[in-house]
Amino acid sequence: MDKLKNKLILLVDDEESNIFALGSYLEAREMEVVVAKNGDDMMFLLNKGVRPDIILLDIMMPVMDGYEALHILKNNISFNKIPVIAVTAKAMKGDREKCIEAGAWDYIAKPVDLKVLLDKLNQWAS
Repeated sequence: MDKLKNKLILLVDDEESNIFALGSYLEAREMEVVVAKNGDDMMFLLNKGVRPDIILLDIMMPVMDGYEALHILKNNISFNKIPVIAVTAKAMKGDREKCIEAGAWDYIAKPVDLKVLLDKLNQWAS
């Protein structure tokens, strides 16, 4: 867990309950959490200089969904080295592959298993 202490996590999700649950969990483990409500908000924060250690990116969101956001991140030299974990409730066969192909580094289904989330964060934290 020390590896994650003080890491900046950009949590991109449009649902308040997910933001509260995941944000509280991460903050309780001494990570800093910045929230964006959709991909457009995420890009605004990144372009303003926010540099997260990891992005937790919901796929199904209004304005700019996770797939569009992944495409932009993957093709932007300033942001394509930031590990992105796709988080989606639409956990259907092939979704993991679709997310990875779109540019995610990893994938987790909702409801989020917090132990799995912590393992994935540890895996991608530098």
